[in-house]
Amino acid sequence: MSQKKIEKLTPEQEALIPLYRDKWRNIAYSTEPIDREKAAEAVKEAYNLIALSEPKIIFCDSPYSADNQWLSKESREFTDDSYGRVSQELEYKLWDKLMGQLWEKMRSYFETEELHTHLHNQVSSKIGMELGFELSIFGYCLDIEEWSSSGVFIEFCVFVLNLNCTENLKEWIVFQSIVKNCGWIYPYEKIAIICDRPRVLSLDNQQRLHAEGSPAIQFADGYSLYAYHGVRLPEKYGTVHPNQWQPQWLLEENNAELRQVLIQGIGYERIAQELGAIELDSYQEYSLLKIDIDVDVEPISLLKMTCPSTGFIHALRVPPEMISAREAIRWVNWGISPEEFAIQT
Repeated sequence: MSQKKIEKLTPEQEALIPLYRDKWRNIAYSTEPIDREKAAEAVKEAYNLIALSEPKIIFCDSPYSADNQWLSKESREFTDDSYGRVSQELEYKLWDKLMGQLWEKMRSYFETEELHTHLHNQVSSKIGMELGFELSIFGYCLDIEEWSSSGVFIEFCVFVLNLNCTENLKEWIVFQSIVKNCGWIYPYEKIAIICDRPRVLSLDNQQRLHAEGSPAIQFADGYSLYAYHGVRLPEKYGTVHPNQWQPQWLLEENNAELRQVLIQGIGYERIAQELGAIELDSYQEYSLLKIDIDVDVEPISLLKMTCPSTGFIHALRVPPEMISAREAIRWVNWGISPEEFAIQT
């Protein structure tokens, strides 16, 4: 008898998604030092699955030191003949195959394609950091954060949806061991470089790398990355709290994305005050300002608002084509004219 397809998850199944997601997210974002013995054993088991002999294992404190290790003469003698090939074989055996077979089973389990796509997006959302390493070997590493997203999906399918995974049980066991016991792995035929986990990992409420005045991620050897809501920062900005960022930096920064970050962190009030904004027009407690300096991709026009009772000043950016304060007020208030306000706030 064929299995009856379902049209949607039950409330009980939906409620379990965050639990599984949080479990694997905690694994992915762990800052605990790896257990080197367990990590080595996990990698050896993975090599056995793809019929390779146990590799020589080298541990490094960070991807930066792993890169230097790979560039060393000793390691290059082991790795030149298998650059990228072993990582692809391991990904196929431990990731693609598991995911692909579960995906096919779900086609007969769910009524629509959209439902299992929705489930995959739900269970795997917001796991996996975009670190932006510009390293020689990073493109060929086993990315544990990305694998963790798949771990949520696989475990949810097996234990909540009861999809059979027994034909890949060994692969599933090794997959879990790799994710739970290792940091990034750079695998080659005769050598495997295993990175330790970071000691500091700071994220914003959208799970993006973020820290203010300190590293967003830092490894045991001191290698650090700075980020502001997911945007990589150079050290000269990252080591300074945004409250102390200087509007003058906007005049010196050529990178448009970094200029946007600086504008966000500094705020329009300080930018207008310190870069000498010109008043174009005013209406009651509102002023239309323009910064006549090239600090963004288009001119910066601001609607400055001063609270009559507290004197607090707030500024909002408005389209540069605005020519009057009243026009800018209407734009900020979704087309409502200032004359229609019963009370000016």
